[in-house]
Amino acid sequence: MKFFHPLLVFFLHIGYFGPLLMGVLDSSFLVLPFGNDLLVVWLVAQRHHGAPWYVLSAAAGSTLGALVLALVARKVGERGIRKLAGDKRYKSLSKRVTHRAWLAVVLGGLAPPPFPYSLVIAAAGALDRSLIEILVSNFCARGARFALLAWLAVRFGPSVLQVVHSAPFRWSMTGFIALCLVASGFSIWNWIRHTRSGRSG
Repeated sequence: MKFFHPLLVFFLHIGYFGPLLMGVLDSSFLVLPFGNDLLVVWLVAQRHHGAPWYVLSAAAGSTLGALVLALVARKVGERGIRKLAGDKRYKSLSKRVTHRAWLAVVLGGLAPPPFPYSLVIAAAGALDRSLIEILVSNFCARGARFALLAWLAVRFGPSVLQVVHSAPFRWSMTGFIALCLVASGFSIWNWIRHTRSGRSG
């Protein structure tokens, strides 16, 4: 608990930059399911007046993370992404991305885990879809998602803060962050392993 508490405090205390940084991390190679969702809800519940800026910050961070992921996927190419996703999943993703990349990205941006959001962005990048199409679709979808969460945080603010400040929630968040760190390490290792073999193959 003491080890992860400074990390939670850090994201809360950097204000509007918190969702931006979390968005970049969450939408690139790390595994942080609901990380930015929880952060936006937490921040908006405490400062209702900042809701629009938290939403914009989170959507912008997610879009920057998607840009990094798409650019890396372009360099890796289809072979590397196919190895990472597996043949069956890659074929399904490539069909969606080839015909309606914007729709696949919007669905990925709105859908909760375990929808393969990162793989959708990676497949779109590897298939050389328009970066503008990918980024605009992602920003709009994430913006809508965070706006809904912000509205819920404003509507149920006192209840949210009561849960957030409870000991069970803090312990749950500690365990959640620990799992995310482990999963993120595995994700990065998996990317490096498959993308190297994709380039050499």
